[in-house]
Amino acid sequence: MTDQAQRPKARRARGLQDRRGAPLARERDIIAKVSRVYEAWGFEQLDTAAFEYADALGKFLPDQDRPNEGVFAFQDDDEQWLAMRYDLTAPLARFVAENFDALPKPYRRWAAGPVWRNEKPGPGRFREFWQCDADTVGAASPAADAEMIAMACAALEAAGVRRGGYQLRFSTRKLLDAVLASIGVSPQAYAVRLTVLRAIDKYDRLGVEGVEALLGAGRKDESGDFTKGAGLDGGQRATIMKLVTSGADNRASVLARLANVGGDAADELRAIDEALVALGVDDTQAAIDPTIVRGLEYYTGAVFEAQLIEGEAALGSVGGGGRYDDLVARFRGERIPATGFSIGVSRLAAALQAQEEAESEGPVVVLVMDQTRVSDALAMAAQLREAGIRAEAYLGGGGMKAQLKYADKRAAPIAVIQGGDELAKGVVTLKDLKLGARIAAGLGEDREAYAKAREQVQVEAPRAEIVAAVQQILHRV
Repeated sequence: MTDQAQRPKARRARGLQDRRGAPLARERDIIAKVSRVYEAWGFEQLDTAAFEYADALGKFLPDQDRPNEGVFAFQDDDEQWLAMRYDLTAPLARFVAENFDALPKPYRRWAAGPVWRNEKPGPGRFREFWQCDADTVGAASPAADAEMIAMACAALEAAGVRRGGYQLRFSTRKLLDAVLASIGVSPQAYAVRLTVLRAIDKYDRLGVEGVEALLGAGRKDESGDFTKGAGLDGGQRATIMKLVTSGADNRASVLARLANVGGDAADELRAIDEALVALGVDDTQAAIDPTIVRGLEYYTGAVFEAQLIEGEAALGSVGGGGRYDDLVARFRGERIPATGFSIGVSRLAAALQAQEEAESEGPVVVLVMDQTRVSDALAMAAQLREAGIRAEAYLGGGGMKAQLKYADKRAAPIAVIQGGDELAKGVVTLKDLKLGARIAAGLGEDREAYAKAREQVQVEAPRAEIVAAVQQILHRV
């Protein structure tokens, strides 16, 4: 066997990324700025190990139908199972339980570090990423939850997200518990409750119809895969959907609509609202949203999520957290109240980078596929400019490959293409260059996955609707 045949192939593990230079510097900068906010609010730093005993981590991830239940695990030489931490909260619970008597109560800590999840990777979704957390253990007051929300607002602004460019959306798991009790779904109906929770958690992506389908028999996605639903009847689904759609307004109005929800859910949200007012956090910074339920199963009360509302909103949440009063109890047998918030450092860094790129992006470039039809390209560019969109027609002499390379160098968000086939159909092809670059970076060498994602990058639109079609893409870039 030759030396060459014995050599391993240089390849990066799927779902992981190599980083260098500017991206690393950006992440370090975010951690430094966010940690200064945490420390200013009285939190001390704690660093826990990358590995924990698997039973100490628990099984709280939503992806429980996969091997290792969402974590990377291995057996030590003493035949005990170790797992790489999937977040920074479960190790905190173990640390508090182990050092409970020596710690001040409440115990306020912040931490930053990498976490690992054995989940299916995708655009912007990696198996290793950094988080920067703050938690308060030993405080049952809703004011502690409000403090997390207010501090998260301060942290995001310190990291570079302008006020008005984000919103902390919050709710409480007790809302859903009360509604499920009112429609006859018992706490013992674990599978049904979990399916309902996961359905609501997908509201932003699937909308009303998609969630309602998952509350019923189930839903078939675009690939043809079928997801079994919760099997609730029409009346039960209607009650849950009334809760799901009761947000999207100022906090006072949402609280009024939720006043008749059973249990102490509405009272808890009202107490959080009062504390937020005292902390100077207004409705634009933090809003009540009953669709916020969070995917991790250990949450017991308030839940919150940080979302960008401009620029790179397509990446979804850049942080989240909530109350987990039962996590330390797994070790001590007594309920220890706790609440916390985590910023996804890698995700926030990508969002800020994309936002900067969007602010500095070049013009839409209209390609010229036939030199005898330069006037058509000029007319399209002029039409886009009249609508307030930066645009130019390519006036060089290269073919399509050279023109797309030119558009990349110009940092163009979109390339407009009208070849002979498009002309015959009365359409144009719009190539979303920014989305294509992000998908390629996120999927790496997974060519099959990239081919499936390609249809998001290149779309056809009627020539008469070119302005509206370009605007629609620009708004998602």
